[in-house]
Amino acid sequence: MTTDHWVEAAALADVRRRRRLAVTVAGRHIALFLVGETVYALDDLCVHKQRRLTKGTLLYGRVICPGHQWKIDPETGRVEDREECQPTYAVRVDGGTVYVDPRPRVPTKES
Repeated sequence: MTTDHWVEAAALADVRRRRRLAVTVAGRHIALFLVGETVYALDDLCVHKQRRLTKGTLLYGRVICPGHQWKIDPETGRVEDREECQPTYAVRVDGGTVYVDPRPRVPTKES
């Protein structure tokens, strides 16, 4: 795995503290969420009403938008029962540091 695009985003301890954390990576507002032992990264602004996802809730492994309670899969960005998809980013954790690739992942029909 190359490190050309990885940007240091946060300390893992900071994400663990509240299970969500707003960060800025390469000028993008990104929300980090800890689900189990996995860190996920999504655009922090909801595709629907531009509300900050880090102001919402994490419930049963889903990110709940504070605007209209849309349920978002943090791995795929898919919104439950909707066509919309929240942009997601690749994440890696190394030595207690969370790194994010600031290039949004392109969703596929399978994800």
